[in-house]
Amino acid sequence: KIIDSDTMSQPPSRRYQQSRSRSVTRSTRPSVPQYERSSVGGSSKPRQSPKAGPPSPLSHSHRAQSFDQSIISAGASTSSQRRSSGPQRFPPQPLSIPQHKRPQTGNSSLSGISTSRQSSTAYENGSIISAPSFNSHNSREIREPTNSRPAPPKRVVRDQSPANSRRSPSEKSIKATKATRKLIEELHKASESFNLDRRIVAITNACAEFDHDDDLKHNLELQNGAAQVLAKSLSTTDDDDEIRMVCAAIEMVFRAQGPYVHVAFDKCGTTMVPILLRHLERAENGSMKHADVSILNITKTILYVSRVNELRYNLARHSGMMDAMRRVATSILNPECRVARVRVIANLANCDDNKGLILQHDGLLDSLLRIAHLDLSDSAREYAGMALMDMASAPCNQIPMVKNEKVLGTLVKMVLVEKGPGTREAAITALQNLAFTKENRLKLASFKEGIVLEALKKALSGDKNVKARRRAAGALTNLACQTTSKVMGCHKGLLDTLAIVSTRDENSEVQTRAAMALTKLAANISIYMPCYETLLDALVVASLSSSVNSVSAVLRVKARDPENRASMVRHRGILDTLADISVDPRTQTKDKDNAMRAIMHLTNESKNRTVMCNKKILDALVTGSNSWAPGTEEIRDSAVRAIERLATEHSNRSFMARHEGLLVAVAAATERETKLEDSGAQPGRAFLAKPLLMSLLVAM
Repeated sequence: KIIDSDTMSQPPSRRYQQSRSRSVTRSTRPSVPQYERSSVGGSSKPRQSPKAGPPSPLSHSHRAQSFDQSIISAGASTSSQRRSSGPQRFPPQPLSIPQHKRPQTGNSSLSGISTSRQSSTAYENGSIISAPSFNSHNSREIREPTNSRPAPPKRVVRDQSPANSRRSPSEKSIKATKATRKLIEELHKASESFNLDRRIVAITNACAEFDHDDDLKHNLELQNGAAQVLAKSLSTTDDDDEIRMVCAAIEMVFRAQGPYVHVAFDKCGTTMVPILLRHLERAENGSMKHADVSILNITKTILYVSRVNELRYNLARHSGMMDAMRRVATSILNPECRVARVRVIANLANCDDNKGLILQHDGLLDSLLRIAHLDLSDSAREYAGMALMDMASAPCNQIPMVKNEKVLGTLVKMVLVEKGPGTREAAITALQNLAFTKENRLKLASFKEGIVLEALKKALSGDKNVKARRRAAGALTNLACQTTSKVMGCHKGLLDTLAIVSTRDENSEVQTRAAMALTKLAANISIYMPCYETLLDALVVASLSSSVNSVSAVLRVKARDPENRASMVRHRGILDTLADISVDPRTQTKDKDNAMRAIMHLTNESKNRTVMCNKKILDALVTGSNSWAPGTEEIRDSAVRAIERLATEHSNRSFMARHEGLLVAVAAATERETKLEDSGAQPGRAFLAKPLLMSLLVAM
């Protein structure tokens, strides 16, 4: 029997009325056995009811006497009195109860249960509103003495210092393990009973104990077989209240950590999941009481299982699982249920083997697009975007998804409109994944007059999320190729945006990716395209970036083509850019080599030599010819060749001869060539430094 701790402080008449109400409640459930426990380690035994009829309520005097005797037996009674004391039985007292005051056993899952404390968790729509708590500090349990009680142990005086005032963790864990095992055993016994009230009582007590957020306790519950017992209970009942409560208990125990969920699911998942899916469909069709509570608990249970990566493959292939996921956009669900359902889809889509299955299932992709496009919940749209992102990463899905204009339109809308950074990042990453396949690039670049390019451009230049900007730069890098170069180069502002981001973005990785996209486009844009001049402007701007880029390599490749040389020399900023790269001490040796080779290629064009004979280019050539660091031999040779070619124009020699340091650089090159010629190290090489030096001296 359980008595409220606050009851004893009430007047006797009030306590008597409460005791009568509780006893009457119990008397209406004769089929539910009450268990009495030995106060010192005694075993639990069912209390035998009198054969004459159901037990009658205790009077106030009897209850007070029972309470006083329990106090005496707990502290003041001697061992002989405890051994000699026998079970106290009170004769039944008939009591007539009006029909309107009798408890209704079918309306509440807690009828006939006296509680001392309401559970901290309350569920809506007729689910577990309150559950009994059997903690010793919240309620007082009056136990009757038994003849099988062992002798009391010897009194041991303990040190009451703070160091010894608490029990050791091992004692607490052992006690928790025993309590959990006992609770599960009682639940198992009740599940084998044909009496509904007994099963309701057992599952109510289980819910009261399982409803917490301690992972370790949930691990212990699964280890002791709670999932198997609950799955068995769920398979043997058709009562809506019991189904609701069992589903709630299953959701509670599966809050455990992943490895324990994995083991428990391996033991009972094959039988449990089909039953859960069947009840889920019933609840969504409105043929079950308290449908919202059951839908939420079943969905959360599936969500906990889907978190375990090893279980996602088998979970997705349960009969009815994909149909349940498809109904996320068609069934009437509250926001919490809908978000949990979309999270399950996102978890399942994170498994490589499930990505094609989700796309091929009829109607599931449309449901995801509807959630991502129209749902009012920010979380639901974000998880839908994550599912689309994972699906787009599968090579088998990329071409079919790009052919679906609803997919592209939804992703573009999410990039441009969504306020959540995670949602925008997921949509941009999906576009990046789709652009990886070559067959999709032109379709993406030209979709709806370049709306995909516009969305990526705005994300790259204006998104505050660093990851979103990095993904946008990666998507543009994937899109840049020979077939899309003209479309992307002619898109208004795209080349300028890439150039600005490559120099001014606060994140170096974003700068590098933007410069990579720009250089990929530059490698495929020819002089005959209308965006060629815009490209050269963008390259000039991108060359100012402090991060590593390939602008110098692109300019070198462009200068190697004879048809590009005249336009490059006459384009504002190109020669200055090459000269700055050549003399900047912070520039890497590879970039200096590329810039010097580009200048050398440009001097091959006779029309360019007069224009290129200026102070800035000559300074760069003198600096390059005087490079003595390891690995700069090619830079020195390229600079000398460029000086020789400039000197072939007679009008340039006088200016070149008077340029500071030029004659010294040419004289040093003459000395190097003389040594090589004398040693015969490079036979067949044309040595032009000596004739160049003589021509410059003559020009002076």
